[in-house]
Amino acid sequence: MRAIVVGGGKIGYYLVKALKEKKHQVVLIEKDIKICKKIAEELEIDVICGDGSDVEVLKDAEIEEAEVVAAVTGKDEENLVICQMAKVNFNIEETISRINNPKNTAIFEALGVDKTVCSTQVICNLIEGEFNSEPLKIIESINKGEMILVEAKIDKKSAWKDKSIGQLKIPKECVILSIIRDCKVVFPRGSVDIIEGDKVLIITNTDKKKEVENSIIGG
Repeated sequence: MRAIVVGGGKIGYYLVKALKEKKHQVVLIEKDIKICKKIAEELEIDVICGDGSDVEVLKDAEIEEAEVVAAVTGKDEENLVICQMAKVNFNIEETISRINNPKNTAIFEALGVDKTVCSTQVICNLIEGEFNSEPLKIIESINKGEMILVEAKIDKKSAWKDKSIGQLKIPKECVILSIIRDCKVVFPRGSVDIIEGDKVLIITNTDKKKEVENSIIGG
């Protein structure tokens, strides 16, 4: 895969490093010449010093051959412009943008950015997950929030305790992916019983979350 990353801050640095380690072709675009030299020397990748929202700079990065463009600068407006240019001017199939202000997420999605990552929201979700008393803990949002990956911790009060997978009453839009038991994975076949202490990983439509919660607590 050939990817272009715009923004050489901490996120951009570790992103290009990870992509290179996975043997992908990656080009970094960064405005600061000192950062460009540092990353080029440390990671031995192609680095272009310039403005990622400049058409000519994107052409220098051979954007026409890229499959993915990731805009991860510290400015939301720049990231949006870069992703739109990649889509409109170069027909890039997959654009990914960092979002610093969670309020901008809907705007980015409405304007055609394929995937967005909001570090603020991710950290918020992690904090909420640690102190969340609800039966389901959201691990990740999928397909622009239409689906969610959740974790259910089975305690002695859970309605799922000592029931087999086949006995559970769950929405048809809900799939049990796996059961984590004593740090081991148990494959969720119909005859497998759920016991106290299990962590059950579930993927479901977002609008069915409450229904799944009610099934777990016996509501």
